[in-house]
Amino acid sequence: MAATETAGSAEAPAQGIDVSHLQGEVDWTSVVQAGYAFTFIKATEGETVVDPLFSQNWSGAKEAGLFRGAYHFFHAEDSPQTQAEQFWKTVGEIGELPLVADVEQEESGITVPAADVVTANLLEFLQLVQQLSGRQPMIYTNRTYWNALDTTAFSSYPLWLADYVSSWLPGSSPPGLPTGWTTWAFWQHSESGTVPGVSTSTDLNVFNGSLSALRLWTPAG
Repeated sequence: MAATETAGSAEAPAQGIDVSHLQGEVDWTSVVQAGYAFTFIKATEGETVVDPLFSQNWSGAKEAGLFRGAYHFFHAEDSPQTQAEQFWKTVGEIGELPLVADVEQEESGITVPAADVVTANLLEFLQLVQQLSGRQPMIYTNRTYWNALDTTAFSSYPLWLADYVSSWLPGSSPPGLPTGWTTWAFWQHSESGTVPGVSTSTDLNVFNGSLSALRLWTPAG
């Protein structure tokens, strides 16, 4: 049975997870049976890295009936064009949810450009992804990193916010939003969730709306 049929009442907030190869092989049927309706799956990072489990996760989530979005871990110091082309080449299709630029602190030891260069490269990346895919992408970030960039130029992009709280209750909202946004689309409220079908801890997310509203994010609407 598809997640769209098991995720609770039509008015309940739609819940989901996001994964990469760090979660190992996922039993997507069990994820659906536990009531999760959507997932974001890591596809690429920087100019050359492809997540080794992306294809398996992407097809497995589809077969199980989840709404899917793919994400790219953005490297501000790398070529926006190379990153966008690698991302789209790896994903190769529009999922049910937007493609995502994961914009956050990179590993220590990497020299990151000044804030104005970061934002210029990010804008170029987002515009290229939209040109390649035909659909506006989404930004994943957290308040601390984003506010240090000191920009309000990205408020037209949907926001997937990372902000972890001790507990999440249906209907609750994030403690605050990054500069430039007045609303959020998805909220990653935990990085240590326990989900049937996933052998490690995983991130937990909620959509800012019901399952019916989530359907509007699909290309068919």
